[in-house]
Parts: sequence; C-alpha cells; structure tokens
Amino acid sequence: MAQLFNRIGQIGLGLALAGGVVNSALYNVDGGHRAVIFDRFQGIKQLVVGEGTHFFIPWIQRPIIFDIRSQPRNVPVVTGSKDLQNVNITLRILFRPVPDQLPKIYTILGVDYDDRVLPSITTEVLKAVVAQFDAGELITQREMVSQKVSDDLTERAAQFGVILDDISITHLTFGKEFTQAVEMKQVAQQEAEKARFLVEKAEQQKKASIISAEGDAQAAELLAKAFGDAGDGLIELRRIEAAEDIAYQLSRSRQVAYLPAGQSTLLNLPSS
Repeated sequence: MAQLFNRIGQIGLGLALAGGVVNSALYNVDGGHRAVIFDRFQGIKQLVVGEGTHFFIPWIQRPIIFDIRSQPRNVPVVTGSKDLQNVNITLRILFRPVPDQLPKIYTILGVDYDDRVLPSITTEVLKAVVAQFDAGELITQREMVSQKVSDDLTERAAQFGVILDDISITHLTFGKEFTQAVEMKQVAQQEAEKARFLVEKAEQQKKASIISAEGDAQAAELLAKAFGDAGDGLIELRRIEAAEDIAYQLSRSRQVAYLPAGQSTLLNLPSS
C-alpha cells in the first residue's frame, strides 16, 4: 500500500509539473486583437497570430499583443493661418493598425506606435493645410479644410501602417487679437445697421409729412373753393351739423338737465 501511494504521488506530481509546463506555454489572443512573436534567436517573426489560444516556447519566445480595434485620440495643435493669425485647432482621430504590418510596426515603432506617429504627422499636416487659408476662410470653408486635412493625414498615416477611420475638427479658435477684432467688427456692423434703420425711418417720416401737408393743402383748396361757390350757406350748414352733434351727445348724458327758454330756475315737479 505504501508503494502504491508513493507511486500515485509521483504520478500526480508529474502531472502537476507537466500541467504547469503546458500552461506556461499557452497564451490567449482576445477578440479584436492580434499577436506577434518575438524569438530570442530569430527576432520578430513575420507571422501575425490571430484570435484564440496558441502555443509558444517559454523563455525563448514571447508574444506581443496588439489591439486592432478603432481607438480615439485627440491631438491639439497651435499653428498659423495665411494672414498670420494664431489658430488653436484640435483633431479627433479614430485609428487602428494594419494587422498584416504589425511585425514592421513593432520593429520600427514599438507597441506605443500611436504616441510616436499621430502627434507628429497631425502637426505636420495641419500646419501645411491651415497655412493655405485665411482666418476667415477657416470658418466659412471649414468643410473644405476638414476634407483636405483628412485626405493628407490618411495618406501620411498609411506610410506607417496606420489606418484612420475618421478625422474631425472638434475645436477651432483664434488668438485674442483676432477675436477682439471680430467682436469690434460685429459691433460696427450692428451700429451701421442701426444708423441705416434710423435714416430710413427719418425718410419715411419725411415722406409722410410731405404727403400729409399735400393732403392738408388740397383740403384747404377744396374748402376755399366750396366757400367761394356757396358763400355763407356752407358755414351755416356746418354750424347746424355741429349743433346737432352736440345736442345728440348731451341727450345721452344723465348728468344734464334742460330748462325751458326764458327760465333760469329748475323746479322740482311732483312725480305722477
């Protein structure tokens, strides 16, 4: 029995050692990732390992895992426009490596390839593109500027084995002096619009006064003509019409009492 237990113990120890060796020779490549193998004798192998569980030789080989999914990165750049205005611009970039070029990327740039490539080429492209436009054109032709930056930057990144899925301008501001100049221009335009409105209003009032004066003059001419034709009869007619209107208005008022002609005292008559 003792020999049996010793034998079982030896077998278990052997299995445990074998399991440890096998486990140390396995590595996993998760979804959306790829691996390249560094060999102490051969260097970086050109074979790119896909997703799943794989074997390697411990102490001789080492897997390097890369994320090949699109990743975002913001790159701020300060540059100058064609009219020598300071421009603060920020690009948001979605990037990923070309899977087949991972051995070359690791050999030349390393795992942190994005830190080595994206800031430098973004600054280079932005300085070249922005210098072709005035500060005003950067605002009015923003879509054209963005398209040109995207085309040039995509072409430049492809030289390093990097794919740019999306490039967008998320921030665009100018220097303090230019901003103040724009604000002053806007204020001046508003003042000019206000002055133009006042001038147009005065012109309209002037025209209205002229029309009113012409109407009064025509009315005076018509009245003079009517007086010349009818004599005092027209005046007497207007007086009678005015008296009728006054009497009508007074008759509708409860605060007015009437006295017979020749009587100056109001008598209280008994009510029937």
